[in-house]
Amino acid sequence: MSEEQFLDVAVEAAKNAGEIIRKGFYQTKNVEHKGQVDLVTETDKACEDFIFNHLQKHFPDHKFIGEETSAALGATADLTDEPTWIVDPLDGTTNFVHGFPFVCVSIGLTIGKIPTVGVVYNPIMNELFTAIHGKGAFLNDSPIKASSQDELVKALLVTEAGTKRDKNTLDDTTNRINKLLYKIRSIRMCGSLALNMCGVACGRLDLCYELGFGGPWDVAAGAVILREAGGHVFDPSGGEFDLMSRRMAGSNGLLKDKFVKELGDTN
Repeated sequence: MSEEQFLDVAVEAAKNAGEIIRKGFYQTKNVEHKGQVDLVTETDKACEDFIFNHLQKHFPDHKFIGEETSAALGATADLTDEPTWIVDPLDGTTNFVHGFPFVCVSIGLTIGKIPTVGVVYNPIMNELFTAIHGKGAFLNDSPIKASSQDELVKALLVTEAGTKRDKNTLDDTTNRINKLLYKIRSIRMCGSLALNMCGVACGRLDLCYELGFGGPWDVAAGAVILREAGGHVFDPSGGEFDLMSRRMAGSNGLLKDKFVKELGDTN
């Protein structure tokens, strides 16, 4: 099958899962706690069940990695060279619980460990971001490009506080933000890494980074979309992006080097 066919099936899965999210968004939620501030709902589970069943029906030989996945769905925790679907059924669960409309389905496909197809769908705002490696990025079928901002002082950055609440992590997070605020225009925290990356891809934002996020499902789709929009995806140290590292930074096509310098030590 072609990459376009892979994309079509992923879009179909995302839109159907998005309908599950849309219905649940306006209803009372049954919330479980994976940690102090790390939440999961029945909607997360229903979306992932639907997406994996849909993808397995079309691609029975492909591998799968997902945030809520049980072993019963045949998912793996290892990334290999084989075609692998990497899924976050509901990125922004805390937003979903609070009725804040920054939520999405994120579906990425890696081939040879390279992010190749990406779909990020926000069903509340009806925004569908898509990309195929080497073929551009799109929002609701219209081409998108990262911003042309080349001055750090005029850049808008998005990051997240994460789910860890130990003092060392919080001190590192706030110290880094304090330092960056002297160098850039402003900072946003919107609650969905996948949508943060798409925000840089379509030029609403100029920079993003996050350390210690949940896993590859948060970034697999967004990495394709941001790169295809002319942006950079990289390790916050400035090195090569590792999909499995739980570390990422992104920029438009012009600010990477300046951004890395100001991020400083992130290890």
